[in-house]
Amino acid sequence: MITMEDIIRDGHPTLRKVAEEVTLPPSDEDKRILKSLLEYVKNSQNPEISEKYGLRPGIGLAAPQINVSKRMIAVHVHDEKGTLYSYALFNPKIVSHSVERAYLTSGEGCLSVDESIPGYVPRYARVTVKGFDIEGNEVKLRLRGLPAIVFQHEIDHLNGIMFYDHIDKQDPFKPIENAIPIER
Repeated sequence: MITMEDIIRDGHPTLRKVAEEVTLPPSDEDKRILKSLLEYVKNSQNPEISEKYGLRPGIGLAAPQINVSKRMIAVHVHDEKGTLYSYALFNPKIVSHSVERAYLTSGEGCLSVDESIPGYVPRYARVTVKGFDIEGNEVKLRLRGLPAIVFQHEIDHLNGIMFYDHIDKQDPFKPIENAIPIER
C-alpha cells in the first residue's frame, strides 16, 4: 500500500524527468504499481482509511510521484454531474484537445507539493486520452470539465511538468481568455 511517505516531494529530480513508456503487455510488477496508484487515490478519499493511515486526499496520482519514472497514472474523480471517472492507465496520451480552455477557480494542488501555490492553471476544456488498462487493453476517453483537468495534470507529471509551471508568474489570477471557470 502506498502511503504519504512513498510520495516524493517537489524538488526531487524524478519529478522533472520525462517518464519511460511501459512495455506492453505489462509485467506483473508494472501491474502491481498501477493497481497501487489507484488504490492510494481511492483510499485517500475514504475518510476512515485516510485518517487511519494519514493519507492526504487526492484525485489523481502518477508513477513518477512515487519515484517510478514510468508512464502510469491513476485517476478517481467525479464530474459535476456525479459521474465517476476511475481509471488506471499505462502510457496515457492526449490525442486531441479543444481550442477552448478551462481552469479551476480554486487553483490546483498536488500530492507532491506541500504548500499551496495560488493561481489559475490554464488547461484544455476537452481532451481525448488514449492509454492501456491494467490488462493491456486500449482505452479511449473523451473528457471535459474536472476529469479533463485531472488527466492533463497527471499526464504532465509523466513529462516532468508541474502544475505551477502553467501559472502566470507576474499575474497568477490573470483572467484566461476563452476559458471556462470550473468550481471545485
